Amino acid sequence: MIDSSLTSLGAKVVVVASSDDNHPPENITDGNPKTFWMSTGMFPQEFIIRFAEPTVIAAVTVDSFNVKHLRIEKNTSQSASHFESVGEKELEHTEGHLQSNTISLNGTSATHLRFIITSGYDHFVSVHRVGVQN
Repeated sequence: MIDSSLTSLGAKVVVVASSDDNHPPENITDGNPKTFWMSTGMFPQEFIIRFAEPTVIAAVTVDSFNVKHLRIEKNTSQSASHFESVGEKELEHTEGHLQSNTISLNGTSATHLRFIITSGYDHFVSVHRVGVQN
């Protein structure tokens, strides 16, 4: 099952590499694909989502624009440090519509997920929604 709003799981964006006041990182977890977080240029870009409690995750779905390469790492402690890689994907370029990609995490348990955008198809990228399959 995909949760349309990570906020209902008590999830929050706790770290972000850059931020635009008009497109804040909270938009990633609000479940609304019309709102988004936008980077301010340069790579890598990253954001970390913290769950209220350890959460089993079968897969994540990321709706984005202009993201070329995405790596996902997890952490199981209360502090956002010491991450291990759990998934990676090269995303196809889309013209005029969102990229929607599901990345399997094989039922891993995590308190934090770090999303690292290592490259993009343009200087700026946006992430509109992250959903979780339990």
